[in-house]
Amino acid sequence: MAKKTSYILMALAALTLAAPAAARAHTSSNDKEVPRSNTFGGDCAKCELSGRRLHGAHFMNANFSGAILVGSDLREAHFLTSNFAGADLSGADLSDSQIIAVNFASANLSHAKLRDTQAVSSIFSDANMSGANFTDASAQMANFNQAQLVGTIFRSTDLTGANLSRVVAHKAEFREATLRGAVLTYGRFEGASFRGAELDGAVLQGGNFDGADFKEAEMHHTSIAGVDLSRAHGLVQDQIDDACGDSRTRLPKGLTVHSCSINVQTIIRQTISRHAMPAPPAPPAPPAPPSPYNRYLVAVPTL
Repeated sequence: MAKKTSYILMALAALTLAAPAAARAHTSSNDKEVPRSNTFGGDCAKCELSGRRLHGAHFMNANFSGAILVGSDLREAHFLTSNFAGADLSGADLSDSQIIAVNFASANLSHAKLRDTQAVSSIFSDANMSGANFTDASAQMANFNQAQLVGTIFRSTDLTGANLSRVVAHKAEFREATLRGAVLTYGRFEGASFRGAELDGAVLQGGNFDGADFKEAEMHHTSIAGVDLSRAHGLVQDQIDDACGDSRTRLPKGLTVHSCSINVQTIIRQTISRHAMPAPPAPPAPPAPPSPYNRYLVAVPTL
């Protein structure tokens, strides 16, 4: 009986997700049309939803871990405290969406579109986001620890307080991005562009910046202690004068750094503590079995 109930629930979930926002439900041939409401909760782990039109959908406390949404249309969608860990959203379009405290750990977001997206306090650790486009997005306090960011575009993105430690971000673009208080420790940023970026209070300790472009980047109180910037481009003495280094800092020929009385480990702890990442949302409890006399979804009327 439990197996049969599970099958029915999955079938109903697939039916609902497949319906476009403009779909209509009829209770009888004479009844008025009632628009469907694309609001999803409950458990849809490992659902196959590739290429589905979910424009403007709402995901609230939902478990879509391991779900497959390759190339799906999720523009203007709303994601709230939901679990998409290990999900495949490669090539999906999440432009103009709102993502609040959502878990995308180990998810595949390669070549996804996230322009103008609000992704505040969300988890992208160990995710593959290579080639994704975050232009004009906001990812304040987001956790990208150990994420793959090769060629990812963060142009004009707000990454205040973000955790970018140990990321692989070869040739990523952070042009004119805001990285105030961001942690970039031990990241791989070879060939990345930080042109015009705001790096005030950011921590670069242990990062690899060979070939990175820092032209016109703001570096007030940026910690470059122990960082090798000797093969970086675009740096001038005024930027280095604003930053804080030490005797282990390596700079392009002709530039010199001064030491600051700043404890890098304290900065890292304070930044992570101030912008603590939310715990991944637990999978919600399964819904009650449907009545044997009512096995069809009822559309929610729009008032």
